[in-house]
Amino acid sequence: MHPLLRAAGSLADRALGLTSPPVPYARTRVDVPMPDGTVLVGTRYRPARADGPLPVVLIRTPYDPRSTGLVFAAPLARRGFQVVLQSTRGTFGSGGHFRPFTREREDGLATLAWLRAQPWCDGRVATTGGSYLGATQWAVAPYADPPLTAMSPHITAARMTDTFYTHGAPALLNALAWTAMIGTQERGGLPLLPHPIRAARLRRALRRVPLQAADVEVAGAPVPYWRDFVEHAEPGDGYWDATYGESPAFDRTGPGSLTRLPPVSMVTGWWDLFAAEQLRDYRALREAGVPARIVVGPWLHGALEEIRTSLRTDVAWLEHHLRGGPEPEGAPVRLFLMRADQWLEFDEWPPPATSRPLHLQAGGGLGEEPGTGVSSYVYDPADPTPSVGGPLLQPPGEQVDQAPVEARPDVLVFTGDPLPADVDVVGPVTAHVHVRPELDHADVFVRVCDVDGRGVSRNVVDGIRRLDPRTVPAEDVTRGADGVLAVEIELFPTAYRFRAGHRLRVQVAGGAFPRFARNVGTGEPFGVATRGKPGAVEVLHDADHPSRIVLPVL
Repeated sequence: MHPLLRAAGSLADRALGLTSPPVPYARTRVDVPMPDGTVLVGTRYRPARADGPLPVVLIRTPYDPRSTGLVFAAPLARRGFQVVLQSTRGTFGSGGHFRPFTREREDGLATLAWLRAQPWCDGRVATTGGSYLGATQWAVAPYADPPLTAMSPHITAARMTDTFYTHGAPALLNALAWTAMIGTQERGGLPLLPHPIRAARLRRALRRVPLQAADVEVAGAPVPYWRDFVEHAEPGDGYWDATYGESPAFDRTGPGSLTRLPPVSMVTGWWDLFAAEQLRDYRALREAGVPARIVVGPWLHGALEEIRTSLRTDVAWLEHHLRGGPEPEGAPVRLFLMRADQWLEFDEWPPPATSRPLHLQAGGGLGEEPGTGVSSYVYDPADPTPSVGGPLLQPPGEQVDQAPVEARPDVLVFTGDPLPADVDVVGPVTAHVHVRPELDHADVFVRVCDVDGRGVSRNVVDGIRRLDPRTVPAEDVTRGADGVLAVEIELFPTAYRFRAGHRLRVQVAGGAFPRFARNVGTGEPFGVATRGKPGAVEVLHDADHPSRIVLPVL
């Protein structure tokens, strides 16, 4: 191996916290033909002193294979694993065109069959990788026959496309940021790193109307993913469902639907945009009897410590499933309790907890009993309520001072009394809000905050629900005889300690822009809308309409 590669590998190992002695390996190019004649290129990493066929760890990526190889493939190769790193269709030398999510099942299965036919593969294949690299695993695992030996889909989701439209609201900022990245990544530079010019271009594009061609603003040319995102956002559009085929593996309605999957290991973060879906995946796996483990830390998507934890977890996971090593120690669920700086272990998700409702009250109070009266605000899409902090694809995210948002007239704020003791909230958080919107088309955004002793309010979890007459009533939105909508909103899950002396606060607003696309109030598709309509929203919080949040308290 070249001395520079050895030095880079040593630095990467130290940064990733991998301390075992490195194993020398060799790299060779592999060209994998697809059934339609397209050739996908990749690199095979093989221990230099290995004899005979070995299992393969497959990583399929749309990103630069140089950085992906340095961070993900090479560290596993230095632990003695045979790894194949492949560029997905239409990226970094692979033939065809890159249209995210649409061809990963067919291409992944063809790659798996090709690998198993090679004399250097013993037939066992495991997969690993995070974010889109996790989506390529979920695209293959339910259909693999024979099954994969193991899989490690990190910071991702079985149905990643579900996160594009959070309860009907398009996740604008994350979608356009990813569009900018994939639309420019092969033109040189480091698209994953912050860049002031790219950031300014993104800010301008987020506010343009119509949004349909915002990809040209951020990437300089149309990007197929963005066009698919804006054109298939309407209720009932089955475009994204078709990317998953007809496998029952994505039906979470009952046990047994996921039983074809191999053992699964996952790592994510409380500030990762896929955390809620990934925890839902974990629960579905366990209910189906699939061996699974998950680690959730205090991380934003792609944070260094998140990557380090993924790799350390992978080494132990692959050692066990490919080499017969010891089973990883500890409980299957390992969670970081934020603001307590400690790890918790459980046998299940969500862990046993007591549901604690806190009701919105007149005058901005928050208490254990239903309040009285009505509060109201006016949402204006021309001056949309801004988003500050939260689970985002790129920084800044996580916890942020909420003062600029809470000072606005279009945000209702309800604050509780100082807590007499620490309160540990661990699990999914829900909000039940009774609203009477002036317009048929409106959004309801709810956020729970932690207010410290100095009065600084910081976001903890939030959620949004898009109200549309085409989807109301629904299971989580019912209409009363008085025209009031009872809206249930799933907020993000968390593991968080509200310290004694702090206060809980709840925000209610009509949106969180640009994290979510503004609701223009007219029913026009968000990608083509050019004009908006302001609308008043009443929030009822009396005994007949007990608006509240429900916290899972340990």
